[in-house]
Amino acid sequence: MAYDKTRVLIAGGGTAGWLSAYSLAKRLGGLLEITLVESDLIGTVGVGEATIPTMRSFHQLMEIDEREFMAATQATFKLGIYFDDWARKGDSYIHSFGVIGQGSWMAEFHEYWLELYSQGVGGSLEDYCLEWKAARHGKFATQAGKTALNYAYHLNATAYAQFLRAKAEALGVRRVEGTIANVRLCPETGNIVALDLGDGGALEADLFVDCTGFRSLLLGEALGVGYEDWSHWLAADSAWAVQTESTQAPPPYTRAIAHPIGWQWRIPLQHRTGNGIVYSSRFCSDDEARSLLLANLTGPAITEPRPLKFRTGRRAQAWHRNCVALGLAAGFLEPLESTSIHLITTALVRLIRLFPFHPDCSHQAERFNTESQFEWEEVRNFIILHYKQTQRDDSALWNHYRSMDVPASLTHRIEIFRANGYVWPDRVNLFRIDSWLQVMMGQGIFPQRHHAGSRIPGAASLEQNLAAMRAQVSSDLALLPDHQTFLRRYCPMPAITA
Repeated sequence: MAYDKTRVLIAGGGTAGWLSAYSLAKRLGGLLEITLVESDLIGTVGVGEATIPTMRSFHQLMEIDEREFMAATQATFKLGIYFDDWARKGDSYIHSFGVIGQGSWMAEFHEYWLELYSQGVGGSLEDYCLEWKAARHGKFATQAGKTALNYAYHLNATAYAQFLRAKAEALGVRRVEGTIANVRLCPETGNIVALDLGDGGALEADLFVDCTGFRSLLLGEALGVGYEDWSHWLAADSAWAVQTESTQAPPPYTRAIAHPIGWQWRIPLQHRTGNGIVYSSRFCSDDEARSLLLANLTGPAITEPRPLKFRTGRRAQAWHRNCVALGLAAGFLEPLESTSIHLITTALVRLIRLFPFHPDCSHQAERFNTESQFEWEEVRNFIILHYKQTQRDDSALWNHYRSMDVPASLTHRIEIFRANGYVWPDRVNLFRIDSWLQVMMGQGIFPQRHHAGSRIPGAASLEQNLAAMRAQVSSDLALLPDHQTFLRRYCPMPAITA
């Protein structure tokens, strides 16, 4: 028995659009007729070049070969984020992607470590995490002996969209060049029925995927879905982005450098470095931010600085009627923890699992929106933590962040960690215990107490066990080549011709 295919129309290209097109075609292609409409006249943001380890799982799910992807996007490996001057000027710490030590069901590893630390022994937490140590020493391999490393990527976002486009079109996705002049709604149902194009043509579909960026042309403008503004907690509304020549071998981490007006990112690719500064126009001018960024580059600029304006927050509903928004059309969180592509991929997995093959999809939409809300709020809280837990008082920006009210759930998390050292994953298990631990301690929160169960093994036995863990990390670290050497062997990018 033959079934009619569900018609899917993706509005907008870039990473969000072509990732949607490829993923839907790869996993539901036989059931769908997929069209993507974009215009070469409309640019994409294209600066989100750092990712988190969940991208590896998504690529495996979508059968994207790692070496092919990395060579095509001039990618490098990422073991974490190096934070400079966040807790106070002169401080630094790493939020690594690794597991720290080995705990028990009763107490996490850091609570055993705190027991030794209180006795003046046990070393640093860093000594128990291979990814942390490897990042610090500029080393990398996917495997060290029997130990697999947990890692992510730095990538060229424009090249990534082109890479995905080629794969999507090979699976039968149709691309239409054009601008959207009007979104046509059904008077009876309120659903979108077609997109009218600037050349007079029209595209009809059953499901519309809004990847039109900050404007959110379909979900926001046409369907009127409101926007939750989170600028009270995350005041940044502006950024400058610029690319520079590489002046050193690429380190296996992103750098986030705090300044009096905001923070600067530094993202190493194989052929260049991505740079930018995130700031709030409430506390400094665009010219001041641009000048600060240019004064803190490590290599000659190869592009003109590009300004970006945004409003932190999310659409009240990511799925409304027969339209789902992805990427910037669904909301924006500054790239401090490199979650932008992650939020696209998890939304795509959610959409595939809840895909509306029938016009009545209200229950699927409700579940999609509930899960999206949880996810966005947890990422938001994790980012707020970096700002709230600062001792900086050298500017109006940091005074605002240090004294602001934060969501009650985040306050509870901070207070219980400070009092008892207790940590738990977030509701969607994105930021695990070790992530919360590294950022809270990196931002200067040190527990006043810890679980007394850490005393049960006895000091001698505990010290012996932890010494063995440190030795294993040191042994594994010695097996790793430097990051650049591994890149050249594993995924050299094609030669760039003029």
